[in-house]
Amino acid sequence: MNTRGLGWCLHLFAWGAALLLLGSVLALLGYLLIKGIPSLDRDLIFGQVSFLDAVLLQKRVFDGLFPAIAGTLCVVVVSVGLAIPVGVCAGIYMSEFATVSQQRVFGLMFDILAGIPSIVIGLFGFSGAVFIHRYVSNDFRPCLAVSVVSLAFLVLPYITRTTQASLQGLAAQTRQAALALGATRVQNIFYVLLPRAFSGILSGIILAIGRCAEDTAVIMLTGVVATAGIPGSLLGSYEALPFYIYYISSQYTDAAELMSGYGAAIILLGVCAILFLMAFIIKRQLAGHTGPGRFYG
Repeated sequence: MNTRGLGWCLHLFAWGAALLLLGSVLALLGYLLIKGIPSLDRDLIFGQVSFLDAVLLQKRVFDGLFPAIAGTLCVVVVSVGLAIPVGVCAGIYMSEFATVSQQRVFGLMFDILAGIPSIVIGLFGFSGAVFIHRYVSNDFRPCLAVSVVSLAFLVLPYITRTTQASLQGLAAQTRQAALALGATRVQNIFYVLLPRAFSGILSGIILAIGRCAEDTAVIMLTGVVATAGIPGSLLGSYEALPFYIYYISSQYTDAAELMSGYGAAIILLGVCAILFLMAFIIKRQLAGHTGPGRFYG
């Protein structure tokens, strides 16, 4: 086969793979929408409680998904908020300060952490809660704080590795320009390198948001409860949409209850979409206020 024929086959294969992926995503979304849209209404989210009473926390929602939505948002925002500074700082160290041997050792450790099954991370968090309960405070139980720390460990390698790769992928001219003008190494990192690498770092943050929002194994072992209501503090139990979907799909009693699980899946996708949109908005705002030109101005 000549080079032209081989290129045509590769081009055709690439298009076929892209269409297969797109078709799979559309089929999945279409199936969820067909099954879940009929169950989407105000009662599914708020039950018999009015919108204002639920949002203002004046009445507790027992027969709706509002507590699970609030719990999901809490666990995602706090987990990612805890993992971002640690992961970004670790990625900066790996890229800019670590020696080659240190990069190999720490890189292997982060790769191993990324490959650990989520159920093992959840078991580690549960064991930590048991240890604290036994030796520190008898009042301590699996709670939102344990879930947050466990999920932060789960997504930490993604943020670290994407930060490292984004910084190391910058051109040598970009790295040396500010240093040649007299900037310190720290100024070069914060005013030049990080703004340039922000798009790549954001991809790791988006991946972390999705992983925190969908993970069920970790939260099952570290504090989620079916009827806990909206969490009052980090030391309280909480509800979450992934656990509700798992619980309903495995223990539903009739077709209507199963349909509510499909509705919850659509809501979970909507929550993730909102969080992703917020991440892109933040990216645009930071790109406008911390662009490389600000350093030279």
